Amino acid sequence: MQLILLCTLALCFSDALGQSYTDNGIFDIMEMLARGQRQMNLESVDDRVSLLSEYDFIVVGAGTAGCALAARLSENPKWKVLLLEAGGPESYAMDVPIIAHFLQLGEMNWKYRTQPSNNYCLAMKDNRCNWPRGKVMGGSSVLNYMMYTRANRKDYDQWSRLGNPGWSYDEVLPYFRKYEGSLIPDADTGYARPGRRGPVKISYSSYRTPSADAFVEASQQSGLPRGDYNGESQLSVSYLQTTIGNGTRWSSNRAYLYPLKGKRSNLHVKKNALVTKVLIDPQTKTAYGIMVQIDGRMKKVLARKEVILSAGAINTPQLLMLSGVGPAKHLREVGIKPIADLAVGFNLQDHLAPGITILCNSSSLKPSLMLTTEAVGSFLRGQGPMRIPGGVEALSFYALDGNERTKDWPDVELISVGGAIHLNDVLKLTFGIRTDIYEQMFGEESRQQSNAFMILPMILRPKSRGRIKLRSSNPQLHPLIYANYFADPYDLNIAVRGIQQAVSLLDQPAFQAINARLLDKQLPACRQHGRQTSAYWACYARHFTFTIYHYSGTAKMGPQSDPSAVVDARLRVHGIRNLRVVDASIMPYLVAGHPNGPIFMIAEKAADMIKQDHNYV
Repeated sequence: MQLILLCTLALCFSDALGQSYTDNGIFDIMEMLARGQRQMNLESVDDRVSLLSEYDFIVVGAGTAGCALAARLSENPKWKVLLLEAGGPESYAMDVPIIAHFLQLGEMNWKYRTQPSNNYCLAMKDNRCNWPRGKVMGGSSVLNYMMYTRANRKDYDQWSRLGNPGWSYDEVLPYFRKYEGSLIPDADTGYARPGRRGPVKISYSSYRTPSADAFVEASQQSGLPRGDYNGESQLSVSYLQTTIGNGTRWSSNRAYLYPLKGKRSNLHVKKNALVTKVLIDPQTKTAYGIMVQIDGRMKKVLARKEVILSAGAINTPQLLMLSGVGPAKHLREVGIKPIADLAVGFNLQDHLAPGITILCNSSSLKPSLMLTTEAVGSFLRGQGPMRIPGGVEALSFYALDGNERTKDWPDVELISVGGAIHLNDVLKLTFGIRTDIYEQMFGEESRQQSNAFMILPMILRPKSRGRIKLRSSNPQLHPLIYANYFADPYDLNIAVRGIQQAVSLLDQPAFQAINARLLDKQLPACRQHGRQTSAYWACYARHFTFTIYHYSGTAKMGPQSDPSAVVDARLRVHGIRNLRVVDASIMPYLVAGHPNGPIFMIAEKAADMIKQDHNYV
């Protein structure tokens, strides 16, 4: 029913706009959909309850981790659990996989931007990269591209070696299986086999473009095996595993909260509720509640047992610092009295991917094709291009810098996308590309609507570290984000090698069969380095510094002896009682893959630890 309503709305919007299915018409349609059809909201747990003055647990942020955690904690009927979300509900538009990038234009995005830099994001407006984050029930699991990976065994073994008992691969694997509802027919059946009964659906897309088939075949022709990259060996090529069920985005909200509607009176959810401060007794160093703004009014809500921050790697450090937990010198500079002097906001990590555009003779994903009668019909039958998650179709993993210790630990991932920037004006907006650079690089191809696809080489294990800082003590203001991409020379070097690996695939017969060739345009600022030289690609990467939205590490997990650690191995904030962090902030090192899956794992493991700590097993 929801899909029929969506498609009917889309067609009606087109008629109302008086436009045929042109790119501009599709842009308008999708933007209207992405801004959320509030009359068709998908509700999970009812938020029209009256807030109590006190709960056992308060979970701040209803994103990937928050929804999962609140659902698991409320399994104890004796515990009262409050889940707070600054954004609103999901809408039917957000279910449609292909329009992932359109959602960044709407009110469900916090719309963060990095601080200006002369070393990266040079092709973007004001030398600042857009950093989208979900401001909606389900958080960034509603904005993301639904790309599912567990990452690598060595990621978690490294976490454990750093003094975090319980976080080795063997110890976290059961938690992956606990939430996985994998529908992957050719998944690994051995030790690393997936879970089949969990709440989070995982599947292949039912539609593929010719470029995706060519990518998988060319990767094999170059010597990379085809396999399950979530299985025993990550070094392989595969069609994308996605968090999609029945052709629909499977957000954390959908997976964990939809099934609870009308069933858990002990779980309260409040949307459009901005938490501005964690209340901490400065004498006892104990968290006892939060301040939250709802409908323009401030309200105090107390927590009998714990306050748990699941607001993400930007909002969580911001809220900690606003509450007096963070670098003492920085807090005093913005007029906040420190309660605990911790390295909050440091250790910021992200995956970036300087994507390249490849022209071809095969059909490509174009907005003008998305809402044709044929495409809508295919969509309703569970097929067609609208089922592709943001256009992403396949992945491959390489250990380009591998030695004996890291030979099975990839450092580059190639992402195959069935369309290109010049085929969709929305991508120019979502990436924030400057108009002059867009015209120089893509203007001619945009006017011709040349068939094309993209390969994005993603740096999996970056060494550079950024930082989140407060702009002021005003919780309404966005924090300052210093990405510090390429601060470590290794990252630029591996980015160049990743681009070169992608370009080398074009020589394989599978790509030659569709006449795949690199877009023959050079960035004016990089021309002096010559065509396709290492120096040119380094300059290119500094310009087209595309984030893959994997911000993490800003409340690092580690022992108290580690001066850079913020939380311990049970995710409790050092020096503060009854306060935990459960989200991507706790990652000591960003995993070699897409972190949405690992964040589900973190939430599942945290829920068990919290139950153990409060004697409920």
